[in-house]
Amino acid sequence: MRFRLKALGLHLLGSVTVLTLVLGTLYFGWYRWPGWLLADALPVVTVLAGVDVALGPLLTFLIAAPRKPRRVLARDVAIIVTVQLCALIYGAASLWNGRPLYYAFSENVLQQVQAYDIDEHEWALGGEQNPLLAPHWYSLPRWIWAPLPQDPNQREKIVTAAIVGGDDVISMPRYFKPWEQGLPDLRTQLKKVDDIAYFSRADKEGLKELMRAAGFAPDQLNSIPLTGRGKPLLVVFDPASLKMQAIFKVKEEVRPHPKSKRRGRPPSGKK
Repeated sequence: MRFRLKALGLHLLGSVTVLTLVLGTLYFGWYRWPGWLLADALPVVTVLAGVDVALGPLLTFLIAAPRKPRRVLARDVAIIVTVQLCALIYGAASLWNGRPLYYAFSENVLQQVQAYDIDEHEWALGGEQNPLLAPHWYSLPRWIWAPLPQDPNQREKIVTAAIVGGDDVISMPRYFKPWEQGLPDLRTQLKKVDDIAYFSRADKEGLKELMRAAGFAPDQLNSIPLTGRGKPLLVVFDPASLKMQAIFKVKEEVRPHPKSKRRGRPPSGKK
């Protein structure tokens, strides 16, 4: 048993170290708050942790018999490590391709733009026509303004495409502008929490509680939603300076399990 536990510990230490380095690099480079939540990266991370931290070391524990020839043991462990590396490469590639590149203000909402939201053609056009704000493989997340083009034909084409599920202007870096240039338009889109359509009534009540606790007034025109593939967040600005002050996550509502039995007073007519 001691031999198995030692093999388990060594394999677990190596797996945790490698996974921490990979996820740490991605997190501190691209997925820092609010990127991780908006990108809905938790399912990928859960699979990676399950394969690389749980399943791999557990299999090593099961096969690490002290009487097994070392050559056979090395072969078996190598097979397990190979499977782990395949899972790690697949998961890391998924996170890399979905890394946040921009947080864009466009029309009446803030939106997260991930790497795979921009196709190769738009990537190249951005580099040619708008090099200062174009994405690069090493680009870290930036806050930008993504207005629709002034040309009415191009404008109508983009809006029509977006309605039917095609590319929106937030996927076209050639139209991106510095964040500061969009602040006057941003001011006109700030709303009270109750007037924002992206949240349910319960979500709004929870967000207002969080705002009050943080010292912000939920009845002022100071809020705008921030959307991505995960659940929307609420961003609060100073209405005067337009400085971003806070980003709030919707409270998770705790609901009883449908099969749980209610305790306390018995139903009417029963004792």
